[in-house]
Amino acid sequence: MSSILKLPIEDRIRLVEDIWDSIADDQSVLDLSEAQRMELDKRLDAFEKDGEIGREASEVIAEIRSRL
Repeated sequence: MSSILKLPIEDRIRLVEDIWDSIADDQSVLDLSEAQRMELDKRLDAFEKDGEIGREASEVIAEIRSRL
């Protein structure tokens, strides 16, 4: 862990993004509780009702990085 903390912040952010992407790729192995399933259904229903797609993650990340 200490070697990770020695990396420049940009590299640590990239590492976290890569780890998060790998988790997203393997999400089918995660068991959801009934409460989590209900919350996801609620959010999906709200999304379908709203129809707002939102913004690309890369766009949001670029905007955040431009503010640093």
